Amino acid sequence: MKKLFVTGASGFLGWNLCRTAQRRWNVYGLARRNQNPIEGVDLRRADLTRLNEIKEIVQQIRPDAIIHAAAESNPNFCQLNPVVSRAINVEATVNLASLCADMRIAFVFISSDLVFDGLKPPYTEKDDPCPISVYGEQKVEAERAVLHIYPQALVCRTALMFGNAGQGAASFIQPWINSMKDGRQLDLFSDEYRTPVSAVNAAQGILLALSKTNGILHIGGPERISRLDFGQLLRDVIGLHNARLRPCGRQSIEMPAPRPEDVSLDSSRAIALGFKPGSLRNELERLDCTKVK
Repeated sequence: MKKLFVTGASGFLGWNLCRTAQRRWNVYGLARRNQNPIEGVDLRRADLTRLNEIKEIVQQIRPDAIIHAAAESNPNFCQLNPVVSRAINVEATVNLASLCADMRIAFVFISSDLVFDGLKPPYTEKDDPCPISVYGEQKVEAERAVLHIYPQALVCRTALMFGNAGQGAASFIQPWINSMKDGRQLDLFSDEYRTPVSAVNAAQGILLALSKTNGILHIGGPERISRLDFGQLLRDVIGLHNARLRPCGRQSIEMPAPRPEDVSLDSSRAIALGFKPGSLRNELERLDCTKVK
């Protein structure tokens, strides 16, 4: 089998990519130095911002493809720490894309729906990015640099993701489930919309696209939904019908990074390639983390 190298293997999407890809790839992962092993993955530990370390590992492995899932993905952290986050989100990405271009390694960069301002959804690949946060700006800068350096590269903009996770990483639903189980009130936005996609579906879509296309591709779920409605669906799936969910507006909670109202993605191009995201209810019902004991 061909070799696949996944950066950010210790993260939520990276862990799911590593597990999903093992059916057809020999999988190598890049993780933080203290990351626990991932079954079936040859895990390497290095600092992504140190080009010499990364170059040495890539030259040793000689992968057929690299999926760059590593990022500083917390918008509030990026807003408060633009220099630190740019080193990871932009500079490391540019270095890796250049390395792949030089070595003719297929390259996939994972971007985000937060490259849009949320005013004219649903967004297709033809819509111009218009970020309103530092995180979104960094993703746009990285996207453009990647495709300039390596036009054959693939940029996958992913929607909000949920699902099972390895040790040290979690999606947004794990703390929601814990709050529901503990009887704590959960304040959820009723005026913020996304097209959530399970991490397994997202991994399947990214791996499918890797062999079929390049340029920009949207990987989102089939349903536009608010945070509040998603929480209500999650509550119903796990059977905690007395969970305390309180609707609130985006403006009621002060945060460093601005939040767009609706960054729903149109994923019809990916679907035409064979991407098949399941319904939110079906995907939630499949998750181990929603089996409340």
